Amino acid sequence: MQICKKCIQPDTRPGIFFNENGICGACLWNEEKLSVNWNEREKKLQEIADWAKKTTTSNYDCAIGVSGGKDSMLQALTARDKLGLRCLLVNTEPQGITEVGKHNIENLKNLGFDVISSRSNPKITKKLVKRDFYKYLNPEKVTEFTLYSSAFVIADKFDIPLIIQGENAALTLGVSTLGQGIGYDAFEVTEMNTLSIGWRDYLVDGVEEKDLYMHHFNKKRLQDKGVKAIWIQYFLEDWSNNNNKEFAKKYGFKTRPSNFNPSTIGTYVPYSQLDSDLIQVNQLLKCIKFGFGQCLDHVCYDIRDGIMNKKEAIELVKKYDGKCSPKYIKKFCDYIEISIDEFWATVEKFRGPMWKKVNNSWKNTFLEDIENLS
Repeated sequence: MQICKKCIQPDTRPGIFFNENGICGACLWNEEKLSVNWNEREKKLQEIADWAKKTTTSNYDCAIGVSGGKDSMLQALTARDKLGLRCLLVNTEPQGITEVGKHNIENLKNLGFDVISSRSNPKITKKLVKRDFYKYLNPEKVTEFTLYSSAFVIADKFDIPLIIQGENAALTLGVSTLGQGIGYDAFEVTEMNTLSIGWRDYLVDGVEEKDLYMHHFNKKRLQDKGVKAIWIQYFLEDWSNNNNKEFAKKYGFKTRPSNFNPSTIGTYVPYSQLDSDLIQVNQLLKCIKFGFGQCLDHVCYDIRDGIMNKKEAIELVKKYDGKCSPKYIKKFCDYIEISIDEFWATVEKFRGPMWKKVNNSWKNTFLEDIENLS
């Protein structure tokens, strides 16, 4: 297993890139940011915004996909207050949205935005979440289609010339080998690992194209119209997990309480992945497949931002990564109507090669590998 020599990201992440010196794509982007002419990028962003304002035949200059989280708060307020755009926010409500998730999306709306909120047919979603659990061990997979596609669909229907998305994973996670570029063109969202299988993969078990209306968009029609789609992260020097969180908190963004138990969700971070309990289960499943979960992601961000060192990061990963409260597992099993035994029997079919059985229990050898780095 190859592990980045700057952070501790492993090569088991799908699409991860390492250079000849063993540095992952995410750390390379972090280095590249130091030499970027950010004034030029901000100027380019304003030019795109000014173009949208002059071009639009709609009531809106831009459509922005939002969840109510820290990133979408920054996107929306930057677009409106800094770029002077008239924004239409597009929100896809997750199944079983949490109370803090409800607070955050309502808080964003109440800051003064027009918002279109949608929720996919619960019966269809449940069927496809269950199907993705069995087929990919990734029950969140189908939900990401609506998460990313909805702003494109609405922009098409409302003749909005500009679509603003937040973070480009090819930069932040270093997964550029999947075909998603490291520039600002958000039309390349269809090349993401999750979406690259294509929405037609879900035309199964009686699910028809009309059932998946918000799961895909017509890229060619939008491009023929002259619509632009951007990753706003590309243009903003201060974009980071922690900076976005601090920005959002000034405007009423709510995190988990200070006394939350990191072992229940598999990370020490109180401000990420707040709107659905399914995420906690999915991060456990990610750890089973690839050897790491969201705690590993978060410590890598903090290493790159200079907030913690490798030794601190490794201790946190050993302590919390891949953990998930049994209550979330039971909630998921009840949702897709399977037993806990069936859940774990399915999980075992996907367990990655980094797991070794020692004294009748599973041991993650990735944790041994990173411990040797400290």
